[in-house]
Amino acid sequence: MRLPARLFPATALAAASALLTGCFAGAESATDAGAGGKRVRVAMMQPPRSGLSPLSDDAFKLSRWSTAETLVRLDEDGDAQPALATKWQQSGRTWTFEIRDGVTFHDGTKLDAESVVRSLTKAATASPKPRILDGVELTAEAEDADTVTVTTATEDPLVPQRLSSPQLSILAAKAYRGRTVDPVGAGTGPFELTKVNGTASATLDRYAAHWGGKAKAPGIDVTFVPDGTARAAALRSGEADIVEAVPVSQAAVLDQDLITEVPMPRTNTLYLNTAKGAFKDASLRAAAREAIDAEAIVKGVYEGRADVAEGLLGPALPWAAELREPVTRDAGAGEPNGAAITIGTYTDRSEMPEVAATLQQQLQKAGFKVKLDVREYTNIESDALAGRFDAFVLSRATVLDSGDPAAYLYSDFASDGTFNLSQFADKGVDETLKKAADTKVGGARREAVIAAEAAVLATDAAVPMLHERVIQGDAAGVVDAAHDPRERELVTVDTYVK
Repeated sequence: MRLPARLFPATALAAASALLTGCFAGAESATDAGAGGKRVRVAMMQPPRSGLSPLSDDAFKLSRWSTAETLVRLDEDGDAQPALATKWQQSGRTWTFEIRDGVTFHDGTKLDAESVVRSLTKAATASPKPRILDGVELTAEAEDADTVTVTTATEDPLVPQRLSSPQLSILAAKAYRGRTVDPVGAGTGPFELTKVNGTASATLDRYAAHWGGKAKAPGIDVTFVPDGTARAAALRSGEADIVEAVPVSQAAVLDQDLITEVPMPRTNTLYLNTAKGAFKDASLRAAAREAIDAEAIVKGVYEGRADVAEGLLGPALPWAAELREPVTRDAGAGEPNGAAITIGTYTDRSEMPEVAATLQQQLQKAGFKVKLDVREYTNIESDALAGRFDAFVLSRATVLDSGDPAAYLYSDFASDGTFNLSQFADKGVDETLKKAADTKVGGARREAVIAAEAAVLATDAAVPMLHERVIQGDAAGVVDAAHDPRERELVTVDTYVK
């Protein structure tokens, strides 16, 4: 348990509550709540980074609000199930998808093969591409009004899973008329996005003509609250119905009946810059790995609400531990001898700065000279991707895009991966990543994924420290809010507030 002195004082909590009161004030007036229950007030952690473009990570917000939908969805086991497509079949490099009949976009236009092709083509030709298409050349064509063929440059067994990614949501033509993709009024889900107030808030209203049935709640009022203490205060004061990502520091002081803790396919990882600086030396990467006491971080920062990492993939994927074998490292630990390093991280997840501070102490004890650079994520991501840090602490979702970790591994550790924070390039590792990506879904693919994980870990390009558990707050009156380890669902067609 943390010392009382580390808790925020009552005045700070009162200020946070006042902030949220202002954010949610008047929300119920947007739609007549009496017609079908109360509107769902949601406090989310990160504000939009790219104007809610589905071609960015903002796509997962659209998915969690049930406003943008995809051709395919994933079940609890990660298997592909029908959504806007009712069935599909593979023939070599080509997959054929039958489009669901009777679906309309929020602007009243009809879902057809042409609209599917438009959305998929925009994503496939975007720069940069959505992560789910890293290393994938994909083209879509309308075979007839209700049938779409998707062809890849090489045979790809994961096409249905890829098409489940929120970044490949299908939107109406109006979304693509400007310089950026605008999802307002352009989805097919049970809730229509009607208003976006920059990085402050968003409003969604029930879409009565949804193909899957009418939502039980009349609407959703979203406020973006990066400060974790303020989010927790909103739950405690009754100003929010659903609170995303309750910080560990606040979970212990909330009513335990209002929080749900779920193991996440999310790993807190220290990415080491292999291209320049101290960690270009493999022996110093090994020294950093040996210096890190992940158990101390779990106990001290996460108060035991996390799992010490054995690899990049954690307990949310139980097959990983069953298949994993000890890793043989490429290099032994060298002597830091005062080597200067800068560790970057961000404030959006409240644990990150404290994790970085703990790492600073551990690495300084091992002989490194350590400086920290901590900012909001929107202000630090570009520097991290450009390799301007010697190391970067990131909480990374490992199956965020496809429900399959091969895409994450490729994105983060392939020579041409678009999220390669380690600036890592290794032909041997590239081969293992490609094999994992090319293997058919099933046991053989899982074995190939674990082999790729071992190849990455052998180089010490990244040091997995712990696997997080998501802590979600639901007010007492909330019914059937989603508790999704993949962070794709939150408010669904069945969610409402008593």
